[in-house]
Amino acid sequence: MGVGEAERVELTVGAPAPGGHCVARLDGQVVFVRHALPGERVVAEITEVHRGFLRADAVEVLEPAADRVTPPCPYARPDRCGGCDLQHVAPAAQRDWKAAVVREQLHRLGGLAEAELDALAVRVEALPGGQLGWRSRVRYAVDAAGRAGLLKHRSHEVVPIDRCLIAHPAIQELPVLAPDGHRWPDADAVEAVASTAGDVALYELVEGEARAVRGPAAVREVAVGREWVLPGEAFWQVHPAAAETLAAAVLELLDPRPGESAWDLYGGAGLFAAALAGRTGPDGRITLVEAALAGVAAARENLRDLPRVEVVAARVETALARRRITGPVDLVVLDPPRTGAGAAVTRAITDAGARAVAYVACDPAAFARDVRTFRAAGWRLAALRGYDLFPMTQHVELVGLLLPPGR
Repeated sequence: MGVGEAERVELTVGAPAPGGHCVARLDGQVVFVRHALPGERVVAEITEVHRGFLRADAVEVLEPAADRVTPPCPYARPDRCGGCDLQHVAPAAQRDWKAAVVREQLHRLGGLAEAELDALAVRVEALPGGQLGWRSRVRYAVDAAGRAGLLKHRSHEVVPIDRCLIAHPAIQELPVLAPDGHRWPDADAVEAVASTAGDVALYELVEGEARAVRGPAAVREVAVGREWVLPGEAFWQVHPAAAETLAAAVLELLDPRPGESAWDLYGGAGLFAAALAGRTGPDGRITLVEAALAGVAAARENLRDLPRVEVVAARVETALARRRITGPVDLVVLDPPRTGAGAAVTRAITDAGARAVAYVACDPAAFARDVRTFRAAGWRLAALRGYDLFPMTQHVELVGLLLPPGR
């Protein structure tokens, strides 16, 4: 006999799964449970019923795990904000959780054997700054009454809040949220930024356009020995230490040499292109490909002192298919969106003759699927770094080194 939504059941919780869940079973049926920890016995409320699985929230913990802690934020509970998945998990255990998910995805979707995973020694490293107050860019949703807040998990319902504890302290002080915050009757969303150079800005987003309502129209960031100027809608990493951390990992894994050529695919404002240029020198050649117009404009402005960097405004798959960029190429940095690069882009890269690829990934499942495509072409995942760029959430950032046959 099946169960329905809102029904409560007792479950013994198993291993972590993507999306901030743990896996449990109810009469043989898979249940993805949030707000739980492996090994716990919980009362869970069914939130979704699907043909092959159920979703549920743990609403009472009968037998807690040793790594359970009290969430510091009062909104981090099943019926409130869906932004933080792991506030109930001790910091070190959060990183172990993410490493376990990465390992499982590489095994199940990437096809890596247990021995290969053991050799990679998958782990997730902490960044400076702790678990709270790290998020330097926060996008708030706006409800029908013009109040800014955050969304419930898997919902478009806006939860009005008075403070987000993972937001940078300067963002927490901005007059955005209830009860004293400004109303936003015309905005689709509100974005707050606290940059590494000390700029604090507030934007309202209306039909995709960012309009500055407080602070500068463009903010400054500092990374890889350069100052960057970015408009409100341009992408930049949300953890203050992320840009330096990822650039250092890419350089360490690729080990660029003077005079080499490189592709920076999904290059954004040009962080990795600038880092590569510092190593490949005046005889090197770097091609950055980016589709977002704000990113293209930012890259061209911020890298104009690097004449050996060419910025191509195009979708990566289009640029590769239409030979907007051509080889030979020595190195590739691949930093795709959450959906991954996909088979067509991956195959074009394996055909280009590069000696190494650094793959920067924000989704373990998409990364694992692309790794499988690389492996089908004879490439191997030679090294992997994991970074906790998003404490308190289920998200993790990866930098993998992929090498062609014979290397």
